[in-house]
Amino acid sequence: MSYFPAFLQLQNRKILLVGGGLVASSKLRHLLDFTTNISVIAPVLSDETEYLVEANNLYLKKRGYKKGDIQGFDIVVVAVDNIGLQAEIFKESRGYNCLCNCVDAAEYCDFIFGSIIKKDDLTIAISTSGASPAVAKQLKQYLEKLIPHDIGTFLKEMKNLRESLPKGKERMKMLEEKAKNYIQKWSN
Repeated sequence: MSYFPAFLQLQNRKILLVGGGLVASSKLRHLLDFTTNISVIAPVLSDETEYLVEANNLYLKKRGYKKGDIQGFDIVVVAVDNIGLQAEIFKESRGYNCLCNCVDAAEYCDFIFGSIIKKDDLTIAISTSGASPAVAKQLKQYLEKLIPHDIGTFLKEMKNLRESLPKGKERMKMLEEKAKNYIQKWSN
């Protein structure tokens, strides 16, 4: 079954990353585009994970996971090679009502990380529901080339217009036309 696409506000959510290797650093890089309210538990960190933790002043417990570590977290991302530990943390997460993602183990995931394109306020997520991450990656690279370089500036302008104009059909029609013209300009 496919995953439902949703964009979560992470600003006031506590996130726990279990693991410190290369996969963990990849997940951490994606999360840092949206929040720094992240704690990391890992006995060993890759150079990149260590850099990201230090550069973003993240809370770090340099040890293995212990039962109960997920208490108080809204989201837990488990990026370890140990499938048994992934299963254990996923089962534990049921009692804490937190969302859980165990990398490369879809059966232990409430959500998955799609291929993400982030340019200022524009966020595009691509998912194949785990069928082919390679296809999602290739689509991401293709779509990145299509996105106008000044999309961030245009989105700020559109946001200001939405906030300054009175709500109603006139505003909706004007904003729709402005967006259509902008995209047409870049697609020609």
